[in-house]
Amino acid sequence: MHKVLERVEKLADHFRDHAAEAEQLGRLPDATARKMRETGVVRMLQPAEYGGYEAHPVEFFETVLELGAYCGSTGWVSGVVGVHPWQLGQWDKRLQDELWGDDPDTWIASPYAPMGRARPVDGGYVFSGRWPFSSGTDNCDWAILGGLKADENGEVTDPEPYNFVLPRPDYTIHHDSWNVMGLCGSGSKDVSIDNAFVPDYRVNKPAKFQNGVQARVVGRDQPLYQLPFGSIFPAAINCATLAMAEGALGAFVDHSRTRVTVKGTVTAADPAQLSTLGAAAADIAAGRTQFLDDWNRMYDVVAAGGTISDSMRLQNRRNGVRAVRRAVDAVDRLFAHAGGGAIHRNRPMQRFWRDLHAGLNHVCNVAEPMYQAYGLDLFGLQPDPFGW
Repeated sequence: MHKVLERVEKLADHFRDHAAEAEQLGRLPDATARKMRETGVVRMLQPAEYGGYEAHPVEFFETVLELGAYCGSTGWVSGVVGVHPWQLGQWDKRLQDELWGDDPDTWIASPYAPMGRARPVDGGYVFSGRWPFSSGTDNCDWAILGGLKADENGEVTDPEPYNFVLPRPDYTIHHDSWNVMGLCGSGSKDVSIDNAFVPDYRVNKPAKFQNGVQARVVGRDQPLYQLPFGSIFPAAINCATLAMAEGALGAFVDHSRTRVTVKGTVTAADPAQLSTLGAAAADIAAGRTQFLDDWNRMYDVVAAGGTISDSMRLQNRRNGVRAVRRAVDAVDRLFAHAGGGAIHRNRPMQRFWRDLHAGLNHVCNVAEPMYQAYGLDLFGLQPDPFGW
């Protein structure tokens, strides 16, 4: 067991007890973010040179699974924000020095959607735009934001997306933009920029972060950084979502220990309840096992000096979205058998259920395009490159 996971387990009560507060605040409480920093979860994929652990991706995912089973929003932020150091650890060393030279616990938000417009100027770009869904942004000091190059009139001159990295003073967080039914505590608010200058070395192409291309530019040859961005970022989303299903399962079990139905039946001995529980527990466990096994196999390939094939990437993504779908369906069956008491706001199961369905709407959890891409590749056709 990784030492970060051990620290998370020791703080289980804190993360569990502050989940309702996170939902009420619409962001992670300061105390929760502080405890997360103490565990080091966001530094697990960060280069050792900058205070990180360079952990095996499965160790990182196991930790996210643990956190998300205590609080869905905490797990979500740990997954999304925790994968950013993996990418930024392959960026220009000047940026890495800015991010972590003084504080290895600097957190970086996103999103990557290319909604910004960047006008080239001497030494960099003038960048503007507005982006939704910047998870954990209140607790972060920098952001990676997606955009397209444009001319002085705002007309796009290059359709290829770019990533731009900016410090907190350069962007605005719109606190009134996050009014949602699930993952409330993730604080995935809108951010905007108005004509901020971004130097060249803080700009890069997402396409370079595949199979170690960008890592080799800065001299990182560790297996961790030879993985494809199109695999590891969606996996962080899949993993955080699976974690909520495990949390919901645990909440159902706790709720059922003392529950008595309107018929006077003790739930813990009711055959229908037990059958539903057994099937759901198996489906959720199967998703976890398959997900982690895929990542062990993928890491073994790069550790042996190999390159991840497109077919392996597509199979990995197919399995990831399918694991999430099985988990959501399993929790839906549990929730339908949890009785009226489960819908009360003081019951954690209803929060996990809402968080789980909110997470299902993330583009990395949408299954059908991945199934189609897998099938096209299987039959020797060219799948759409988006999403993997």
